[in-house]
Amino acid sequence: MRRLFALLLALPIAAAAQTYPSKPIRLICPFPPAGAVDIASRATAHELTRILGQTVTVDNKPGAGGNLGGAEAARSAPDGYTIFMTTSGIQSINPTLYAKMPFDPNKDLATVAPLVSLNNVLVLHPSVPAKTLQEVIALAKKEPGKLTYASSGNGTSIHMSGAMFTQMTGTDILHIPYKGSGPAVTDLLAGQVNMMFDNIPSSLPHIKAGKLRAIATTGAKRDPALPDLPTVAEAGVPGYESGVWFGLMVPAGTPKEIIAKLNAAAVQATKSPEFIKRMTDLGYNLIPGTPEEMAAMNKRDLALWAPIIKASGAKVD
Repeated sequence: MRRLFALLLALPIAAAAQTYPSKPIRLICPFPPAGAVDIASRATAHELTRILGQTVTVDNKPGAGGNLGGAEAARSAPDGYTIFMTTSGIQSINPTLYAKMPFDPNKDLATVAPLVSLNNVLVLHPSVPAKTLQEVIALAKKEPGKLTYASSGNGTSIHMSGAMFTQMTGTDILHIPYKGSGPAVTDLLAGQVNMMFDNIPSSLPHIKAGKLRAIATTGAKRDPALPDLPTVAEAGVPGYESGVWFGLMVPAGTPKEIIAKLNAAAVQATKSPEFIKRMTDLGYNLIPGTPEEMAAMNKRDLALWAPIIKASGAKVD
């Protein structure tokens, strides 16, 4: 009888998976408009709309380093009509950084597909009298606690790139968290803060326009979007490496058939000439993969970041 009940319960889910999608889909972006996560979310939504034949709308739900949007996604019905643009920061940094998480990103959400990765870039307001990384370090050591660096929120890759930098250089630079890269860059452009380890896509136009001074990128090797810039490690901080990736997730319990359809659509999206050009022009790297590969990335990054966060003493209530 119990087996029969379970079978009857599964029938509508299986039927829904076969006809999926039959209505518009919401893609939750856990950061405000104009930042790197939002840019990737909108480009992905455009492609998924074309591929799936249903409108995919971006819904910005910023706050708490991506936790607010993630918690809303986790609470949503596991039917494939709410998808979530996560980041490696949400998955692997926030669980250690935040004393109280509103959800468990690695249990309450299921992986769909990794999409893009990118490095960060250290950018300064032109008023800061430093033109090299060594000059930044010297200035910070000369006046401890006076310089400030903005981030897109506690626990984001932008924050942790800065935390790793201050830890490895023995400098005291004040962290100023914002509710996203967009508002942080706005204040940086206005000179309200001194510097930022921003995701390359959101700062690249301002670097090219001469409104921000780029000092170094955070990856293991030079970034194709800024090939003339040294890496932080090259510029005098050996062993420094920091970056971020974004990918799609859905509420835990979403049928595997729906996840498979979303994964196929996401991978197809990364092969679109329009998507490839838009992303690579802005400094993103394409990393399409399977749900299993994304789960392995989460596990690897959690092991990487947890000891760094604990050593830094960073904690958010």
